[in-house]
Parts: sequence; C-alpha cells; structure tokens
Amino acid sequence: MLDQITPLLLTYNEAPNIGRTLDQLRWARRVVVVDSYSDDATLTILAGYRNVSVFQRRFDTHAQQWNFGLLETGIETPWIMALDADYFITEAGADELRALAPPPDVAGYSANFLYCVNGRVLRGSAYPPVTVLYRRAAGRYQQDGHTQRIELHGRVLALGTPIMHDDRKPLRHWVSAQERYMRLEAAKLRNASWRSIGWADRLRRLRVVAPFVMLAYCLFIRGGILDGRAGIYYAFQRTFAELMLSLSLLEGDLFGRG
Repeated sequence: MLDQITPLLLTYNEAPNIGRTLDQLRWARRVVVVDSYSDDATLTILAGYRNVSVFQRRFDTHAQQWNFGLLETGIETPWIMALDADYFITEAGADELRALAPPPDVAGYSANFLYCVNGRVLRGSAYPPVTVLYRRAAGRYQQDGHTQRIELHGRVLALGTPIMHDDRKPLRHWVSAQERYMRLEAAKLRNASWRSIGWADRLRRLRVVAPFVMLAYCLFIRGGILDGRAGIYYAFQRTFAELMLSLSLLEGDLFGRG
C-alpha cells in the first residue's frame, strides 16, 4: 500500500529533526512539506531529498496549515500520512504500512508513540495516540486548543507498530513554543463547559493540581524515574508545561487577560 500514501509534514526551523525523519520516508514517491518560512538550515536539508515537494505558507493556525497541505499542494494519492517533523517511522512501521489492506469503511489509522530523549527510548510518556494515516477524501482539520484534530467520517483502527517521537531541538525552542501553546490551551479551557471536557482537563481547570499529578504520573506511573536523567528531563518538561498552563489560567483570573 506504500504507493497509495503521501506523507505530509509541517516544518518551521526543524533542522535538528527533519533529515532523520525524511531518511525513513525514502519509500514514498512524494513527500509534501509545508514550511512556515524557516530561517535555519531546514530548507537546505529539504532540498537534498529528490522525493520532497516544498510549499511555503505563513503560519496562522495548525489546522489551517494542515488543511493547506491536504487540499492545496496537489496530493493525488488516496491516503495521507500526517507526520510531525520529529516523528520517526521505523522499518517495522514501513513494513506494516506496506501490508495494510484497509476495509472500505475504515477512514484512518491511529498510532501509539515511543517517546525518545536524544535517541533514548523512555519506558512511557504522557503522549497520546494520534491519527496519522487517513483517507484524503475523508479528512479535514479543526483547531483544538494549541493543536489540531483531524475529523474523519468512518472507522479508525490502530496500527500495531509505534512511531518514534524524538525532538532534538534545543530546550529554549521548546520553552518558547510552550508559552504560546499554553495560552491557547488556557483559552480553550476557559471557554469549555465542565461537562464537555475530560478528566485531565478538569484537573487543569483546578489550577493547582495538574502540575503535581503530571510529575508523579511521568516519574512513577510511567516509570520515568527508572530512565535516569532522560526520564527526569521529560517529567520536568511535562510538569513545566502544566505549570505554564496553570499560570496562564491564573493570569486570566487575576488580571482578566485571555
């Protein structure tokens, strides 16, 4: 089925990641990359791959960027594989894609992830499954807080092979991104009704609980403490992100800033 799939990726200053990701997509006849005007070495790296088509668009929202890639870049294959620039498809994953024979009522496939810190695979993480493979005609993106959600008409099955998540951009880049993301998440939580959100977002709405729950979850329930410095690094990252979300919510409470 590989010849029926076009990988679709978004990039902005992904030089530490994109080459490693594209090396594992050489099976694809065409890879479409929507770049938000990177000013590092990303475009130079992309130019080194003959199967990559690059389109540039100023970033506004994740959903708009993904829909542009889906609808306006000339993709003709019936299936899309939507990947972040730090997602890494293993050989086993490519073999599973090659052997897929989707029934007509299946609109997509979700994947679990193995979270990595500088190449070291962690025992567990808070990273959720993501729908990464779907029929081009069946999907459109909607904005969901700081990120996007694919809406599909049909069944979604689970792939058996996990995808590697290995972001090697520097910490300062991650912190800058989280500040933007958590403001969007805070706006989403303020506007959502209590009944419409899950238990995790209900904990976040309490302001003071989620950071401590996340630290315990990553270190002890997911086994991060056994991964040494890599596991502690990841647990502190996720706790810091939750603290930023709590601060954004408290800022709105105290100063009326949305």
